[in-house]
Amino acid sequence: MATLRKVQVTFDCAQPQRLARFWCEVLGYEVPSAPEGFATWEDYNRSLPPEDQDRSFACADPSGVGPRLYFQRVPEGKVVKNRVHLCVRAGTGLVGAERLATLEAERDRLVALGAVCERVMVADEENESCIVMQDIEGNEFCLD
Repeated sequence: MATLRKVQVTFDCAQPQRLARFWCEVLGYEVPSAPEGFATWEDYNRSLPPEDQDRSFACADPSGVGPRLYFQRVPEGKVVKNRVHLCVRAGTGLVGAERLATLEAERDRLVALGAVCERVMVADEENESCIVMQDIEGNEFCLD
């Protein structure tokens, strides 16, 4: 029998702390406390050599159930569609108009945070509604 393991989801990005804070707002995750001896993460960053400032950042589900999210700065920008994306389960258990209204309300909240709505996929005879979005650095994710 296989061993069950926790996973971490890693994002390559331009601004790790900014993107981590966005995802904290999306998912209700928390930013860890600043390292010992520093009042804030900004204070900690200023103590590092310039090339190491904002190199990486992480956030976690306060309940410990969801995966840790890790954000690492990379020099290249996003070029093509993600091969893996997060699905934010905002409409679980809902169907029809109630599901679509719930997804649209969440979409509006996330757009106010800087996300972009790519398209709304309305329910058909095979699938329930979902909304394809992009985070503040252009990474695709779905509201479903």
